[in-house]
Amino acid sequence: MGNAPPPEAAPTQEPINLMRGWPSRTLLPAALIRNAANQALSSPSISADALLYGPDHGYPPCREAVAHWLTTFYTPKSPIASSRICITGGASQNLGSLLAVYTDPTYTRTIWIVAPAYMLAFRVFEDAGFGRGKMRAVPEDEEGVDLGFLEREMRKSEEEAAKKGWARPQYKPERKRAKVYKHIIYCVPTFANPSSRTMSLEHRTQLVKIARAYDALLIADDVYDCLQWPADAKTDKQSLAAMTTAHLPRLVDIDRTLLGGAERYGADWFGNACSNGSFSKIVGPGVRVGWVEGTGKFADGVSQCGTTASGGAPSQLTSTYITLLLTSGALENHIQFILRPAYALRYRILVNAIEQHLLPLGFSLPQPDRKVVGGYFVWLALPTGLSAERLAQRCKDDENVVVAPGTIFEVPGDEKVGGFDGHVRLCFAWEEEGLLEIGVQGIARAAVRMMDERVGGGEAFGAREGGSGVCMDVYK
Repeated sequence: MGNAPPPEAAPTQEPINLMRGWPSRTLLPAALIRNAANQALSSPSISADALLYGPDHGYPPCREAVAHWLTTFYTPKSPIASSRICITGGASQNLGSLLAVYTDPTYTRTIWIVAPAYMLAFRVFEDAGFGRGKMRAVPEDEEGVDLGFLEREMRKSEEEAAKKGWARPQYKPERKRAKVYKHIIYCVPTFANPSSRTMSLEHRTQLVKIARAYDALLIADDVYDCLQWPADAKTDKQSLAAMTTAHLPRLVDIDRTLLGGAERYGADWFGNACSNGSFSKIVGPGVRVGWVEGTGKFADGVSQCGTTASGGAPSQLTSTYITLLLTSGALENHIQFILRPAYALRYRILVNAIEQHLLPLGFSLPQPDRKVVGGYFVWLALPTGLSAERLAQRCKDDENVVVAPGTIFEVPGDEKVGGFDGHVRLCFAWEEEGLLEIGVQGIARAAVRMMDERVGGGEAFGAREGGSGVCMDVYK
């Protein structure tokens, strides 16, 4: 083909892992957590509560600290009350709790999943009774979600439910503490995993309106929002300082205020959107602390999930550490002066390498005109006909580079929305800066060889056969 591959890299013992969606080991705030733990456990007034069963809604000072921190970052029209916050054991644990409380495997018609989607969520939905056929993929568009597709398919789903007589929940008793929604819509609106796209404000607003019209609950994983930086490569302190507030409102913020808000006259006050948050990406997954925000009535319902009501608030001890990190300003300083600069630099190194080594081969990036980027991931469309599964296998076998093929992000059982064998996801958070370009060079070499084999009559292109052979990892 005439494509000149990058020079061969010196072999490394460990694979360069551009698949693993974990925070970098070197950026974990161990010293800050140690100081907070010492302070919490040295204070009898804190440690006595920290080591006992906590209230179902979570450690009260933590709820207050999270509410204040979210108010400062998202700058809503009015402050976020702590009554809107329920402390959780992280975004994944909370997703399971939300499904346990607010869905019924029959009456809840469909789980709508914006795809490509975070693949480890699929098992959470399956465990809640929503297997193949109940999970449906909704394609993204350049503004984050294909609203026309979603509304058309939701209308069909309602027609089917009417034929089957799904007029009331079949398995969940009537409970004043909770309700059962007819639909669930799951998405990552900002710096999505895996596609790295950001949903536009117009699409966010319309999505809330659709959720209200069809009695749907929007579950938004808002776990990457504060990891943002200018797309124009500016990583100086002044540019990053301007990134200390969110550039877009969350779905839960829109639901709170749109047309009278979630607690408007005639509404049931549970609302139609919740924000699923976690400290895993900005403190460390091991602390296992997250939160859900919704209306006060909604948050109360989450707190009364059976596993929580039985054992008390999850992560009670580590919630006290998070409280001290927030109230002292230590966490915000860590985000502003450590995480944003470091991840912005890694992002720029990765994208520069992609622009130099992959775009000339026919790879492409989504939403190239964004002014704000962030999160952990970059989503790449491959040259026409190149298989992501085969490319991932070749990268692993030939280059000692691990990438995530797009096929693992397809919603199981929904073949109507897919075609992600033409994409790969790269993570810039886990590996150190010096390995990012080396990893991209390895991808380029593997791609060039596959292209040349195609010209020579090989089978490197074409439909996928079997799995990629790449082990899935924990992302959240």
